[in-house]
Amino acid sequence: MKYRPEVDGLRAVAVLPVILFHAGFQVFSGGFVGVDVFFVISGYLITSILIGELEAGNFSIVRFYERRARRILPALYTVLLVCVPFAILLMNPYQVQKFFESVTSVIFFVSNVFFWRQHGYFAEASELQPLLHTWSLAVEEQYYLLFPIFLWIVWRFGRSRVFWSLAVVSFLSFLICEWGWRNKPDANFFLAPSRAWELLAGSIAALILAGRPQRSSNLASGLGLALILFSIFNFSYTTPFPSFYTLAPVVGTALIILFADRQTWVFSILASRPLVGVGMISYSAYLWHQPLFAFARIHTSMEPSRILMATLALLSLVLAYLTWRWVEQPFRKKGHGALFPTRRRVFLASAAGSVVFVAISMGAIQSKGNIFNRFDPRVVEMMDVTEFQDLTWKAKRDLNMANFQSQDRTKILVIGDSTSGDLLNGLIATLGDTSEFSSVTIQVGCGNLYIERGIIDLHPDAFRAWQCGSSASYFDQSVQSLISEADVVFVASLWFDFEAELMEKSWARLVEEFGDKFVAVGAKSIDFDASEIMRAEYAELDGIEFAPQERTTEVNLRISEVVGDRFVDPLGPLCGETGCRIYKAGEGLIFYDDAHTTAYGSRLLGAEVAKNELARALLTN
Repeated sequence: MKYRPEVDGLRAVAVLPVILFHAGFQVFSGGFVGVDVFFVISGYLITSILIGELEAGNFSIVRFYERRARRILPALYTVLLVCVPFAILLMNPYQVQKFFESVTSVIFFVSNVFFWRQHGYFAEASELQPLLHTWSLAVEEQYYLLFPIFLWIVWRFGRSRVFWSLAVVSFLSFLICEWGWRNKPDANFFLAPSRAWELLAGSIAALILAGRPQRSSNLASGLGLALILFSIFNFSYTTPFPSFYTLAPVVGTALIILFADRQTWVFSILASRPLVGVGMISYSAYLWHQPLFAFARIHTSMEPSRILMATLALLSLVLAYLTWRWVEQPFRKKGHGALFPTRRRVFLASAAGSVVFVAISMGAIQSKGNIFNRFDPRVVEMMDVTEFQDLTWKAKRDLNMANFQSQDRTKILVIGDSTSGDLLNGLIATLGDTSEFSSVTIQVGCGNLYIERGIIDLHPDAFRAWQCGSSASYFDQSVQSLISEADVVFVASLWFDFEAELMEKSWARLVEEFGDKFVAVGAKSIDFDASEIMRAEYAELDGIEFAPQERTTEVNLRISEVVGDRFVDPLGPLCGETGCRIYKAGEGLIFYDDAHTTAYGSRLLGAEVAKNELARALLTN
């Protein structure tokens, strides 16, 4: 295959915005589209090589996987190896356990599935996941597990059949993607079926160019670059992704591949030495940047300064060059002088490395992350939050969208994000003997209710509303029926995208539409530092306090000004004048993270909310 320097330059255009986006530079709000550019490039390059072999009659699936092993594994294993000691030293046991679970998923190229099941890509916790970015690598490898075999089977039927087969599969994948962002946004982002069309776009470009000279067009290639740059600087986490909008970077990349020949100004830019240089080390740069940023955030327990993040971004490029020079290049060589000159040695080394990482991970997971017993085992056992997380969601899962049945018990409806699960459990513990419950679960950031023309929705901004995903489907006639039937409706949320003026109008309409039955429960986020708790001895826990988050105090004040006596401050029973205690002797933990309470904390919360004057009046009617 002929070397194309502009494709390496395009890799630089892809990787730099990704790094700067993850570093927190808002001007690159759509920098995540660099991954989509990578997908198209990868599809084009790999398919071009496979077509060349098929035309020459020397296609070998074993040789294909040998190339992938030489290309992917050495740098990946190097980064994993460096990450392990930092994870052990900087993370608390719960984080360590999750880290090594992610290592195992990376080894088997299923990290996209792992992180999909953990949380969304844009969630705050994602910033603390050193290996989150490997989801895209997993998508690629899953694609290449099947694509070469598919191409080999279909190739014998002629190019026309190959083209239309790829086109049909790509279209079906795009349809899945369009359905997915509306109904299953997290799965849509992470999983291969909704991403395959992006790789197939590159494969189709390779098929179009196979055996034909590249066409030259300043207009088409310029449009392609413009589409990519527009996406980088105008998209954001509120943009449905992947979706119809993803056509911009995908089509843009395909246009450059198809039309940016040596006569175009786009070629002149992309083939410049600085961009080509960054492009050549782009794979290693992509591998290094997320661990550097994640460990920095874990170490500082707050968002690092822009200067530090910019320094780490530069460091990722330095490490990338060293990895490219001393790891990638030696391992990609074959024959005499190479580190692994034969295919057999490559596969054996790959298998050995995988076994070592899996063995280390299994040991760390078995110890629940308390490697070398660095922490008081009683504290570690107490901080195993699985029980509390299960508790938080159990009642919401059992009661979500459940119809009210009783005619003589107080009907309580709880609407909100994950933090409303704490309230629901607390109210059940406090009022369960005299009340009946139902709930509506909303994702984080989607707990603000707005009403327009008699219809309840999550947010008036269409771009914002998509992020709430399937939550939006709750707000139909059935939910309005639940609200109508309820005696009291508690709305509990983080409220961090609170808009006072719009909220005031919306609550006035809610009261007008459904009666005077709504109570707003404020945010209860604290500056929770799990590492400080983990470092403490069991006997010291009773004295540890954390302050409420600054934005929590601010937003609760603003909500109370808007809704007046309809507001309940959940931090009342949980925090004192000096701070919020996270543990009480004889009872256990109160908080298990910065926004969620344990069973004991939930009981305190439920009892406090039930004492609210308005709530008490509604509950006793």
